Amino acid sequence: MLKYFLFLFPFISLAQEVFNPSTTPLELIPKAIDVNMKADGLLDEPAWKDAKSIFLNFQVEPFQGRKASFSSEVKVMYNQNFLYVGAILRDTIGRNRFRSPNLKRDYVFQENDLFGIALDGFLDKRNALVLQSNAYGVQRDLLAFDDRQYDIDWDGLYRVRTQRSDSSWVAEFAIPWQTLRYPKTDGKAAQDWGINFFRVRRSSNELSVWSPHPRSMSPLRMDYAGRMKGIIPPPPTATNIRFIPYLLEDIRKTEGSEIGNSSNQVFKLGGEVKWALSPTTILDLTFNTDFAQADVDRQVNNISRFSVFFPERRQFFLENASLFSTGLAPVSEVVGGSMYIQPFFSRTIGLDARVNPIAITAGSRVVYRSEQRNIGGIFMRQGAGDGDPYTNFYVGRYSENVGAQNRIGAIVTSKQSISKQQSTAALDAFFRFNQKLSFSGMATLTQDSRGNQDGVAAYGQFLYTTNTFTTYWTNTYVSENYNPAMGFVSRTNIASNALGIDMNVRKSWMPKWIRSWQPGVYTEFYHSLKTGKLIEQSILSGPLWFNLQNGGILGGYVLASVQNLEDTFRPVGITIKPGHYEYFRKGFLLASDPSSKYSGSFEYGWGGYYNGFLHTIDAQGRLAPIPFINLGLTWSRNSFENMGVARENKTVDLVILESRLALSPRLQWIGFYQKNTTDQLNALNMRLAWEYQPLSFVYLVFNASDYQGTDKSTQKQQSFLAKLSFLKQF
Repeated sequence: MLKYFLFLFPFISLAQEVFNPSTTPLELIPKAIDVNMKADGLLDEPAWKDAKSIFLNFQVEPFQGRKASFSSEVKVMYNQNFLYVGAILRDTIGRNRFRSPNLKRDYVFQENDLFGIALDGFLDKRNALVLQSNAYGVQRDLLAFDDRQYDIDWDGLYRVRTQRSDSSWVAEFAIPWQTLRYPKTDGKAAQDWGINFFRVRRSSNELSVWSPHPRSMSPLRMDYAGRMKGIIPPPPTATNIRFIPYLLEDIRKTEGSEIGNSSNQVFKLGGEVKWALSPTTILDLTFNTDFAQADVDRQVNNISRFSVFFPERRQFFLENASLFSTGLAPVSEVVGGSMYIQPFFSRTIGLDARVNPIAITAGSRVVYRSEQRNIGGIFMRQGAGDGDPYTNFYVGRYSENVGAQNRIGAIVTSKQSISKQQSTAALDAFFRFNQKLSFSGMATLTQDSRGNQDGVAAYGQFLYTTNTFTTYWTNTYVSENYNPAMGFVSRTNIASNALGIDMNVRKSWMPKWIRSWQPGVYTEFYHSLKTGKLIEQSILSGPLWFNLQNGGILGGYVLASVQNLEDTFRPVGITIKPGHYEYFRKGFLLASDPSSKYSGSFEYGWGGYYNGFLHTIDAQGRLAPIPFINLGLTWSRNSFENMGVARENKTVDLVILESRLALSPRLQWIGFYQKNTTDQLNALNMRLAWEYQPLSFVYLVFNASDYQGTDKSTQKQQSFLAKLSFLKQF
C-alpha cells in the first residue's frame, strides 16, 4: 500500500490549493422598503429595479477561481414582514431544458439547476440557515453546523416562485422573519449577518458563488461567507407559535397465521406546536404523533457482518437531528470507515424490536442555539409495546463552542419502562486545527438495570482534506456489553482501525469529458476484544476511478478480504461455519449523468466470498422526460455458488419500482413497490400529497404487503389512511 501512495504523490497538483477566508469579506447592503412584494418570480415591481445588484462571479467547480460562465445577479430587500431575495440566473440553454428530474421537496443537490441562500444571522461563522429553489420553484432547505452536520429535512416556512425563459430563469423568495434566526433587537439597531449565495448550472455541472471558498468545501462554510451590512430586522413577535393539528382516519386489515386476522378502523386527532420562545430557543410539542406519510424504508439484503443503519424518515425527529446525532458515521461512501457509534438514534422511539410502529402518546423537544453553546432536551412517551404498557425516553444534549471552530459536548439518554431502565452517557469533541485538518472523538458508556452490565465504546478520527486529496485515520473500541438502548452501534466486541486516502487529480492532459481521476485505497482492520485476534480485514482499492464532467462515474475496484469467523454466520439464510477465510473480489461501476431525462447506473462485482463464489449486480434506471413525470427501477441481485456448509447455490433478488407524478411542486402522486425474494416480500406504498397552503397538507396513503412467515405461509397486511394537517402561525 505504501508503494501505491508513493506512486500517486507526484501527481498531486498544488495549483488549486485551499485558501483562508478573506480578511476583507464581500459586503452587500440590503434595501429597506415599506411595501409588501408579491413573490411571483417576475421582479417587475419598481422597488426591484432600484435595488443594488451583486453577482456570483467566483467559479468553484469545475475550475476554482475562474469567472462564472454565466451571469447570476442577486438583489436583496426587506420590510417589517419579509426578507426578499431576487435572483436573475442568465442562461442560453432554453426554457424547457433546465434540469430537474422530479419535483420532490429536498431534492438531490447534484441533479438540479438551483439557486441557494446561506444565512448566518448571529455572525458566528459556524451556523447556516439554507434556503434553495430549483428552476421549477421546488424548495430545498436545511440547517448546517460547521459544514459537517446537517438537518437536511428541516422545513422552513417561506415562499418562492420562479419564471423560466430562453435567456434566464428567475427566482423570487419571500422569507418571513419568524423563519429566520438572529439576535434580539428593538427594531431600531442595525445588524450585520453572514451571507452567501450559490448557483448550480447543471447542464455544465458548474458551481458558482458570491463569496469565494475552496473547492474542498461547500458554500455552507460560513467563515468564508460575505457580509450583509446594516439590516434592521423587526423585534420578535410576542408569540411566534406555529400550530399544526391533524385529523386522520386509518383502516387496517391483517391476515396470517403469525400476525392474526383482524380488521379495524381508527380516527385520530393530534398535532404539533412549535414555539419560538426567543430567537435562540425553540420548543416543540407533539401529541398523538403520527408518521403515516413518512417515506418507506428501502429493503436491504445484508451480506456483511455489520448491522444495517436505516436513516430516520419521520419529520418530528428529523428537525434538529444534527444536534442530537453526535457520534461516529462514515464521512462519505467508503471514506472514514464503516463503523457507526451513535449514543442516540431516534428510530429507537416509536418502533418495536421488529420495527413495527408503537403509538407515541406525547413528547417535547427544546433546543437552544447561540454563538457560544447549544443545549437540547427531548422527552417522549410511547404506548404499549415490547411487553411494556408504556416507555419513557429522555435525552439531554450540551455542546460548548471553543475558539473559532472547535466544540466539546456531552449527551445523556435514558429509556425507562416498568421492566427496565437503560442509560447511555457520552463525552464528545470536535477540533478544526486549520482549514484542512480536523479531529473528532467520543467516549461513551451504557448501563442496564436488569443485568447491571456496563458497556464502553470510544472512537477518534483525524480527517485531512484539501482540493487534491482526503486522508483519514479512524480508531474505534466497542466492548461486548456496550448496548445503547436509544442508539445504534454497527458491531460490538471489537477494536478497529480504518486508514485511507482518496485522491482528486485534475490534469490538462485528461480528456475533456473527464473532470477528475479519483484513485483511492481504503483499509479496515477489526480485532476481537475477547481474544485479541484479527476477525476481519479488508483492503479496497479503486485505481481506475473517474468522475465525468456531466456528473457520471466510470470506475473499477478490487477488494482483498480476510474473515476469521468466531461464530456461525448466516447471510440471507446460508450457513457458514466458524473458521479462517481469505478471498479476492473485483468490480466496476458505470453511471450516467443523474440529471438527464434518461439516466442509470450499473455495478457488477465478482469473486470469492468465504468458501464460495459471489456475483453481485446493482442496477438503476430512471425515466424523467419532464420534471412532472419520474419513473425509476432498481434491481439488486446476489448469486451465491458452492456456498456454506451445504455448498449450496442460491440467488436472491430485490426489485424496487418507483414513480412520482406531479401537477405542481405542491400536488404529487408517489408510488413505491418492493419485491424481495429472500422472504418472498411484496410491498406497495402509494401516496397522494397536496400542499394546499405552505406546510399544510392532505395525504391519502395506501399500503399493502405480504411475506412468507416462519411457518412458510403467507402473511398479509393492508391499510388505507386519509390525513389532513393545517398550519397556523400566531
